[in-house]
Amino acid sequence: MNLRVVIKILGLLAILVGFTMGACWFYAWAEWKMDEGDPDALATERAFAISTSLTIGAGLLMYLSGIRMPNEVLRREAIAIVGLSWIQISLFGALPYYLCEPGLGAFASIFESVSGFTTTGSSVMTDIEAFPRPVLLWRSLTQWLGGIGILVVFVAVLSFLGVGSRSLVAQESSLNISDAGASRIRDVALSLLKVYLTLTCACFLGLLWLGMDFFESVCHAMTAIATGGFSPKNASIAHYKSVHIEMWLAFFMFLSSIGFMLYIFALRGKWSRIRAEEEARYYFLLIAGATLAIALDLLIATDDYTYLVAIESAFFNVVSIGSTTGFGASDYDQWPLFSRVVLMVMMLIGGCAGSTAGGIKMNRVILFVKIAVRELVRSFRPNQVFRIRLNGVAPDEKVFVTTSFLIALGFSLSGIAFIVVSILEPSLDMLSVIGCVYATLFNIGPGFEAVGPTDNFGFLKPGTLMILSFLMILGRLEFFALLVLFVPSLWRKY
Repeated sequence: MNLRVVIKILGLLAILVGFTMGACWFYAWAEWKMDEGDPDALATERAFAISTSLTIGAGLLMYLSGIRMPNEVLRREAIAIVGLSWIQISLFGALPYYLCEPGLGAFASIFESVSGFTTTGSSVMTDIEAFPRPVLLWRSLTQWLGGIGILVVFVAVLSFLGVGSRSLVAQESSLNISDAGASRIRDVALSLLKVYLTLTCACFLGLLWLGMDFFESVCHAMTAIATGGFSPKNASIAHYKSVHIEMWLAFFMFLSSIGFMLYIFALRGKWSRIRAEEEARYYFLLIAGATLAIALDLLIATDDYTYLVAIESAFFNVVSIGSTTGFGASDYDQWPLFSRVVLMVMMLIGGCAGSTAGGIKMNRVILFVKIAVRELVRSFRPNQVFRIRLNGVAPDEKVFVTTSFLIALGFSLSGIAFIVVSILEPSLDMLSVIGCVYATLFNIGPGFEAVGPTDNFGFLKPGTLMILSFLMILGRLEFFALLVLFVPSLWRKY
């Protein structure tokens, strides 16, 4: 392990985050200049000035400490950079929350920052609208950066990382690098960034046209495309009482939960690859089936819904939860038990690989089902030959083992987290504990009961917030890139 190379790259990442934080500093400065008599605006401007200066300053020191080192990033350095970078940016990203007025405590600030960058969307803010607009902009911007992946942006911007770029992107995102073929990974990263920007701009323009003001349109567009779910309003999307806004956001949440490589294939005219796509097709069918099931349950079990309202409410919440965005338009915690169980299943599955959505990912669920069917048939036909295919390709047997292990590891970690959270928070009921763990580990945002769509995580103890913060990063990096930091052999010298 070449630690100086790792520190150098971490320094560059800190500088990149510092410059994006500087955009919020400029916005805070502009608001202060518009109303120079407002001491709160001055305090916000100073909070961002200090946060930006500390982040860029620390980044420069880290970069300069390794400036003479080569830029080549090998596999071991890459996996260390991925895990450490998410811890680092979460700590730097917490500074505006801690220094602003009103501010959050140290542990709450870290939780909010981690929730933003991992696009989880869980929050400790009890009164979101009481916070200054620059802080709310930073809150949305962290989700936008985390949605595509801070390292994907990093690779797209910088060209000197060489073969290390592929390792960085592969370790950070659920993107299937083999889909990129012979393309340079930087070209793929640039294409992903262009698609991401295009979707964000289209969502923003639509929200503006539907009557949302400029600032709120920017914030909601960034968090919808990132499938993060942060809103500058206490009531989230329910604040607007507009079916048109809900459906527009649902459309873009669905688009963002599809693997972004599909859009690149479409732009490059690779229609045969799109026709072979199973994951997106099954995901669409899952969304449609869950929407129909919940709509029927609402109509049968309650008297509060007409046919159209039941379908609209079910569709928005299924897409919001299934894409792991977590925007709130209604309190699904008051729905019948069957509907909540369906939503919990959608939470666990999440979106497609290579999207901004969290969860287990649809491709792994498909593969796991096919593996299970193969093993069942082999129990009475041991000599039968199977050829499992996904998206028209027969994956290597190693992929089957990794998929099964990752799913098993996810539920094992969930079980351990249930025990830890129940010890730290003895007053919580079982469904609230399950909601806390699943909402954070699978980067969903809202949970159930005490942490449901109309509540937040602000009442939890500092220790619990740190455990849940760890779970959020763990889920965002799909376990391995963070857990490997605790393996001693990773840090041995070559």
